[in-house]
Amino acid sequence: MKISDILHITGGTLENEPQIQAIESATVFPSKVERGDLFFAVKAEEIPAAVERGAYAVVYETERPEGLDEEIAWIRVESVREAAFRLLRYVLLRKEADFVLLRPHEESFLRQILTHKGNIAFLPSDWTRAFERILNGEEHLFVGSDRNLLETIRPEIERLEEEAEGAMISDTLFRSTFKVHGYIYQQKEMAPFHLEHLLRVVAFCDRRDLPYSLDRIRYTRHFQPLFVDGRLESVPRGSTDRVLIFVDNLEDIVQAREYVRYQSSWAKSIVLTPPKTKVEKVERPYWFESPEAAREILKNTHFNYAFIYSLDRKMLQSMREEATLF
Repeated sequence: MKISDILHITGGTLENEPQIQAIESATVFPSKVERGDLFFAVKAEEIPAAVERGAYAVVYETERPEGLDEEIAWIRVESVREAAFRLLRYVLLRKEADFVLLRPHEESFLRQILTHKGNIAFLPSDWTRAFERILNGEEHLFVGSDRNLLETIRPEIERLEEEAEGAMISDTLFRSTFKVHGYIYQQKEMAPFHLEHLLRVVAFCDRRDLPYSLDRIRYTRHFQPLFVDGRLESVPRGSTDRVLIFVDNLEDIVQAREYVRYQSSWAKSIVLTPPKTKVEKVERPYWFESPEAAREILKNTHFNYAFIYSLDRKMLQSMREEATLF
């Protein structure tokens, strides 16, 4: 690509009169620069390393470092991030690529059930890593759950709406037996209200001919139960009436509490959240300032179900890790 084209695409200003007239490829990581590349300098201190590795052009925001190669192109922009995405959108005009915005639960299930990920790329929220994966990767199908990121890449983005044929057969809060495409999957580690997310993912895999297996279903990071005794130590499921449920979203708390209210009206449930967190239909959550404070609440409060928002099970450092006994 010619330097003049890069200037036009990125809206940058050429700060010198270089001998270099074109570049071969582009990257945001100095360690990946090869001779002839365009380097997007996210951090000014990375510029010397990129130039030493053979960058033919540098896009940057701050003052240009002195004493570096004057024969390469120095392109100044208002925002390196925006300039990089402008180039990416231009490249995508000529590249057959599909982008799909997933809900966080959908992304977790898709990661679980895929048996081969060679034709699909999961985009991280870190824009530099996402840029690199799209620009220099070989995949043509890109998925992710960061809405701002994906809409920056492509404003009109596909979402999952269609559900595969399926139904719940029997369930508890922590185990589900369900049918999908006529096959029954028994006692899977999944909350029953997550089935709709799974069915959308299955329909997506069917439509895209992606290989998958529902036998791989297990608890996701969004909803992780841990059965404990009175000392908050991990014990096998079925040997206690106390369970900690670590969640990373408020919607699951609301749905799970509704389930408990209808299925186990005798049970005492509590909700622990950081201060000033509002949870629908929870008038008096227990607020904690630290993991230690949350632990003290659990030790001194009667409960059968304790929903803990924004912490993970590592907060209970003394308990044994026995996830396989859930």
